[in-house]
Amino acid sequence: MKGQLETRELQSPALEANPLGDPARRRLTVYLPPGYGEGDRRYPVVYFLHAFGNSGGTWTNAAGFGPTVPERMDALIESGALPPAIGVFPDGWTSLGGSQWVNSDAIGRYRDYLAKDVLGFVDRTYRTLPKAASRAVVGHSSGGYGALVMGRYHPELFSHLGAHAADSYFEYCYLPDLPKAAASLLKSGGVDAWHGEFRKRVRETKMRGDDFPVVNTLAMAAAYSPKKGEPLNVELPFDANTGRIKLDVWNRWLVHDPVRFVPKFLDSFRKLKTVFLDCGTRDEFNIRWGTRMLAEDLKGAGVELVHEEFEDGHSGVSYRFERSLAVLVPKLARD
Repeated sequence: MKGQLETRELQSPALEANPLGDPARRRLTVYLPPGYGEGDRRYPVVYFLHAFGNSGGTWTNAAGFGPTVPERMDALIESGALPPAIGVFPDGWTSLGGSQWVNSDAIGRYRDYLAKDVLGFVDRTYRTLPKAASRAVVGHSSGGYGALVMGRYHPELFSHLGAHAADSYFEYCYLPDLPKAAASLLKSGGVDAWHGEFRKRVRETKMRGDDFPVVNTLAMAAAYSPKKGEPLNVELPFDANTGRIKLDVWNRWLVHDPVRFVPKFLDSFRKLKTVFLDCGTRDEFNIRWGTRMLAEDLKGAGVELVHEEFEDGHSGVSYRFERSLAVLVPKLARD
């Protein structure tokens, strides 16, 4: 007997009138385990946060030779390897490619969207166990970063956390892209000119290889260094003409780096019952090292931690959710 996927829509008060004009009405994909339609049993819930450049619908896209994450979850539950749980796949897409699942004056209130609107909708609509001990939040890349954000701000909502290759140690994972972004913006004539041409191009054809460093930098600036009145309401961490790092702006980014904020919010992370961290040894964004730093800090603080590395890169590693689910789901409270 297999579970089923449902697609709902929810109106998010947190995203209404967001600065980018992105939709406040969002699709929500929900996985219901085998047996959900029978009886009145309540279930623990796993919230899955997607990566930058993806959306809530990405989780159910055909994955070539491999199963999707909902299919992996379903197979694990059907086989008895995991106890039954509900899976929730919210949509955090923005017109800059992602939100980092934070509240930002340049993007909108995506942390509130998840913590208030999505969570509230799920608990009202489905037979959940509406308590932190019965909830886990997991994600990959920017989604893993979002899971750490939830651990920092909302241990009262989520007791279990899984972060796969979460953006961390910004000197390694973001800094290499900044000169590439500076070159493209200089050539295009600035942020507005580049972004207008980019939006037109991706509607008509597709992204170019040199687009990612720019759109990623703009999205991260929107998350970490918003500034009203600037193009797209973002302040870049480098001078537009020389590429010189603006230390005051770059330091605003670093405040949001997990290797900086986790040590300052250890009291929040100690409230969690389980933290799972992993990263590939060949991660192209050098996130292996930030993950190691986080693991050292969390372990030293007495947080219940599982930290693993595996031989692979940054992308195409959705199979690793099988491992985090195997660690987290059996620990979710069931009554």
